[in-house]
Amino acid sequence: MTRSMTDPFAAVPGAVVDDAGLQHVGSPLVEQRRLAAGAALAPRRDRAVIAVPGEDRLTWLDSLSSQALARLAPGVSTELLILDPQGHVEHAASVVDDGETTWLIADRADVEGLFGWLRKMRFRLRVDPRIADDEYAVVGGTAAALERISPASPSGVPLVWRDPWPSVAPGGHAYAPVDPHPGADRDWAEAIVTREEELRIADAATRGELELAGIAAAEALRVAAWRPRWSTDVDERALPHELDWLRTAVHLEKGCYRGQETIAKVHNLGHPPRRIVALQLDGSGSVLPEHGAAVRLGSVNSAEVGTEVGTVTSAALHYEEGPIALAVVRRTTPVDAPLTVDTADGPVAAAQETVVPPDAGATANVPRITRLSRRAAAQ
Repeated sequence: MTRSMTDPFAAVPGAVVDDAGLQHVGSPLVEQRRLAAGAALAPRRDRAVIAVPGEDRLTWLDSLSSQALARLAPGVSTELLILDPQGHVEHAASVVDDGETTWLIADRADVEGLFGWLRKMRFRLRVDPRIADDEYAVVGGTAAALERISPASPSGVPLVWRDPWPSVAPGGHAYAPVDPHPGADRDWAEAIVTREEELRIADAATRGELELAGIAAAEALRVAAWRPRWSTDVDERALPHELDWLRTAVHLEKGCYRGQETIAKVHNLGHPPRRIVALQLDGSGSVLPEHGAAVRLGSVNSAEVGTEVGTVTSAALHYEEGPIALAVVRRTTPVDAPLTVDTADGPVAAAQETVVPPDAGATANVPRITRLSRRAAAQ
């Protein structure tokens, strides 16, 4: 079961803590800069750990998920998606194996659901997944920043997951048309640490020996890198193609798994019905849109309320770019259309940047069969 505890970082000077964890320590914009530079660490109580020991663990996870894991080498980082039969995203997890156990880091809001599904799918295989909340916590930062702490290594391999985003993993595919990708310089990793090490980090930060950044800072850097996340950017209709998640979480050439037929059809023959866009929001105000806020066609000065074409999934105030957001919109939304976003203070202008283009998918060169060609074939 997920552990209930007092957040050890609540005693850090300036700390603002809620049920999700350490939100910030007084200055989210400064924390972003320090986090990106490798000078700060980000405790991630909003992330949780599932341990999957057992001889069959990798082939088992390979058969269940979108990722090719059967030959995953110890210490190599990747990520997986669990899809429903129609290819919609149900669960997501970061993955690292230490040679004896596969370690999954999932959004805390999803960990019980993912764990419950894994337990149901064990059958007679040699696997024994467990939620490892009593034993381990998650701390994020650059690879260099994480060298200041001691990741857990129960089998001799440090449990550090290095985010592959936005590289295109083997078997993956990228839709974003920009080069360089805004996440190209992103340096992000997450270490699994013992609860004792977590307390040591909190004590060091309280004494001023370590700098911390909150979840708000980590999320702003994620949004700026167009990096999708289960707890914010996924709804019950989400397909990996819509979020450009084929690049790191889906292996298009691996064996059969639930939802694979839809993944292949949309990628090779069709188009995802929606697409994620990055939004640069009007910075003249100080309000950010809420999760799920409507995205509409038209300009702020229009006398009529524009047609709703999508919803905001993530929003943040970035230390360099100002107010930014990710949103999922209808595929047919024109890429050059002026957009507005609903906020508590009224509509805000939003300039969109294409992440997944409207013509994403349909990569196979399949000749179209028309009435004329059918008639010619019949003759």
